[in-house]
Parts: sequence; C-alpha cells; structure tokens
Amino acid sequence: MEFDLAQFQQELEKRKHYIDTCLQKYLTSSDAYPPIIHEAMHYAIFNGGKRLRPIMVLEGAQLAGGSQESAVPVACALEMIHSYSLVHDDLPAMDNDDLRRGKPTCHIVFGEANAILTGDALLTGAFAIMTESARMPGVKLENLIRVIGEIAEAAGSQGMIGGQVIDLQSEGQDIDYETLKTLHSLKTGKLFQAALRAGGILNDMNRQGLQSIDEYARSFGLAFQITDDILDVNGNEEVTGKHAGSDVKNAKTTYPGLFGLEKSRQLAEDCVKACIDSLQEFGNEADFLRQLAYFTLLRQN
Repeated sequence: MEFDLAQFQQELEKRKHYIDTCLQKYLTSSDAYPPIIHEAMHYAIFNGGKRLRPIMVLEGAQLAGGSQESAVPVACALEMIHSYSLVHDDLPAMDNDDLRRGKPTCHIVFGEANAILTGDALLTGAFAIMTESARMPGVKLENLIRVIGEIAEAAGSQGMIGGQVIDLQSEGQDIDYETLKTLHSLKTGKLFQAALRAGGILNDMNRQGLQSIDEYARSFGLAFQITDDILDVNGNEEVTGKHAGSDVKNAKTTYPGLFGLEKSRQLAEDCVKACIDSLQEFGNEADFLRQLAYFTLLRQN
C-alpha cells in the first residue's frame, strides 16, 4: 500500500485533537480544589503527546465492528496511565530528566512531591474514568471488567512497572538482546497491547482477531522503542523535545548501543513487517494501523 506521510500526519493530528477534547471532558477541572494538583495533572496530560494508546483503543473498537464512542472512557484512561508513567519516569529517583516534549518536566515545575502525587492521581483517576464505559450503550459489564483487569496487569509488575524495574536494575550493566527485548516488551509494549485489545474486547472481537491485534501491538511496541533509541542518538532536540544522549548519560543499554544504528534500523523494519503481516485477516478497515506502523519508522519525535 502507498504511504503518504503528510496526509497521515494530518489524520493523526485530527484523531489527537478528538482525544484531547475527550480528555478535557473527563479530567477534573484544572481550577478545582486543591488547584496545584489539578494544574499539574493538566500540565502532564496536555503537553504534546501523540495519543497513540487512546487512538489504538478506538481502532480496536472499529476493527471489531463496534462503536468507537463506547471505548472513549477507556481510551482516555489509557492516556492518563501513560502520562502518569512519564511523570514518575522523569523523577530524580528514576531517569532524572528535566525536559519532556520541549517543556520542563512535571517535578521541575511543581516540585518533586507534587509530581509524585500527580502521577498517583492520574493512575487512580484513570480507573474511575474506565467505569464510565458501563454507561455506554451496548457495553457488556463482563467485557468491561475483563478490560479493566487486562489494563491493570499491563500497567503493573508483570507489565510496564516490571519493565521499569528491569530498566533501573540494568543501568550501568551489560545486558543481552533477550533481556533488552523483554524490558521493552513490558515497559512499552504491554500498554500498546492492552490498548488495542481493550477496544476489541469491549466490542466482542473474536479470539482470532484479538490474537492478531495482540501480535501487531507487540511488534509495534518494539519498533516504537527501537526508533526511540535511535532518536536519542541522532534526533534533533528541537523536534524530539528532550535532551539527546540521555540514555548514554543514564548508562542504559539501547539497541544502537548493542547493534549500531544500521542494524537497529533493520530490526525496526523487521518489526514493522511483522505488524503488517499480523493484520492479514483484516481488510481496508486496518489501513490506519498499517500506516501507523510505517509512520513509526519515519517519525522525528
């Protein structure tokens, strides 16, 4: 299939704007009492994210032949969970970053203690918002319970947090490819998997369909992370919005560090091919996901 980067970016921006509108609806107002925590939550959420995880939730719903609207609360909740993880990831005890998407990180603006509480508030608030899907027409309670359970697992010690633990333990250590792959499959891939599956499960996608989108999300997560590692080496700070070389500064093992840039690009391309192959059972309705996979190879931030 042909891939028009400019056209795809326009479509991605349109979908991002829709998600932002929905997030404004579900987030507590920034001037609610006590104001500092709600200001910090809005700062963490509305800081230029691509909204890939909530977009994937809605794509999963569409591929299941269901209603995207029914999945909106879960989509917003996934973005809140992702944003909380970034706030905590930037903390001095973690990566100690002072720049995120071209802006000072949450703890730089609001203080370390408030940043910790901001992440906590985003995470707990996300699960409250997920329950709003129970009010949506056609959503089965057993499907929603299953989705909430899968998201909790994907964000927990067997998923994103587990990956972060391995990441911290691996700083300054020589780790092999399998460990690095496991680290990123947990830290990055699990939420992508939970996102696509959530939309599908809410709309009664069959087992084969869920397996296919699960394989897509797993490969997409690895392609996304490899590209991130490459951008940390040769990305433009004004475009990426973060300091180049932060992985080296934090003594992290990366794909370019293990394999070099050329081999890393090839690994990312292999992952994208696996993404495309996983969608064979779907027709044109999966074209956005196919284009999204190509996009991750070309993105600059």
